[in-house]
Amino acid sequence: MIPALFPLLARAAPNTPIAWRHGQPVVRAAFLRHVAGVAGRLPPARFIFNLCEDRYRFLVAFAAVGVNGQTNLLPSSRASLHLRQLAEDYPDSAPITNDDLDAWLALEGVAEPVPAMPELPAEQVVAIAFTSGSTGRARPNTKTWGELINGAAQARQRFGFAPGMTIVATVPPQHMYGLETSIMAPLASGVSVHGGRPFFPDDVRAALEAVPPPRVLVTTPVHLQACVQADLSWPQSTFLISATAPLSPTLAARAEAVFAAPVLEIYGCTEAGSIASRRTLDGDRWRLYEGFRLHDGCLSGAHLPEPVALNDMVEECGPTEFKLLGRREDLVNIAGKRTSLGYLNHQLNAIEGVVEGVFVIPDAAGTEVRRLLAVVVAPGLDERRLLAALAERLDPVFLPRPLVKVDALPRNETGKVTRAALLALIAIAHPSPSTHEF
Repeated sequence: MIPALFPLLARAAPNTPIAWRHGQPVVRAAFLRHVAGVAGRLPPARFIFNLCEDRYRFLVAFAAVGVNGQTNLLPSSRASLHLRQLAEDYPDSAPITNDDLDAWLALEGVAEPVPAMPELPAEQVVAIAFTSGSTGRARPNTKTWGELINGAAQARQRFGFAPGMTIVATVPPQHMYGLETSIMAPLASGVSVHGGRPFFPDDVRAALEAVPPPRVLVTTPVHLQACVQADLSWPQSTFLISATAPLSPTLAARAEAVFAAPVLEIYGCTEAGSIASRRTLDGDRWRLYEGFRLHDGCLSGAHLPEPVALNDMVEECGPTEFKLLGRREDLVNIAGKRTSLGYLNHQLNAIEGVVEGVFVIPDAAGTEVRRLLAVVVAPGLDERRLLAALAERLDPVFLPRPLVKVDALPRNETGKVTRAALLALIAIAHPSPSTHEF
């Protein structure tokens, strides 16, 4: 049977912009030249660590690796230990960075003919995305070209992605959410994308101003919070998209007021990609993308090659909607008493003076039952007052020992707080934390 082929780019005129760099458009014809030039200079390895931070360079490298029949490795972290582990797991690999792309692109002549449109087999593995590692070592997830193309079609149907629309994204392209919204959308849906990766609020504002409307801001709750608090005048956006963690209705309402645009959320996971969306202010129900089915916490249908068990506990609300109840590993059982990390975190963050804080389940130590740990940002409160406030809200068995005060939580590039980072921070503050039996 002849394998199905999908073009690298959705059909559009050669002079249609695919990206904006320094306020200038990069048209599709120039992009195809760049892809061909980089493909001819890639290292002869089966796997390519795509470490490009600039979004346009990443886009070119991602496409070139696929055109070459190689596979993009998309690490979830820049931490040296994580990269060393992946290099051991994938010995036939080589890294490429912004500097490599700059050198290769500088050698390309702008007058070269536009290459023929590349086509990739649907079953070709073009990328391996890794989970965030928030609860342990990052796990690999292969992504075929067909799966990514079909996922882009679902996002296009849900959000109306189309030529003429421009995306500005704060999330890294190596993250599954960033890959789908800021890389696959330009390739498969014809939108254009801002070529950089703005981080601070004023950078985000400048990026939005540098691209033509209609604009869409793709971001995370952490970035959105910073933008809302920045007291800036924002260019008009058609809508905003947030993901990586559920958005609170309070923040969503403030964001909609500040940006004068609706705030939408995507729910997904590295294993399945994006699977559902909601407008936060419309309620707590998520609506599945077309073709997905959810039964007993297991997702199937659409482009998934096999069912995927969700890491979150959900309440199914008919065939197309569900509510999130919390992560499965968030359940806590100490001395016969049960609760969840979500409930504990809610009580901690409800204390006046707490900016943000999280509970942590310590590593198991044989049959010994250990107290929970907590890391808190609360400049005006000392540990005694924090514990006293928690004691009014929680059963004594759930009070944290130790409780570590910090200036800021250790967040990764997508704003997530990983368990490993929290435990490392606690170990520095308390080299030999006490344990207690109940």
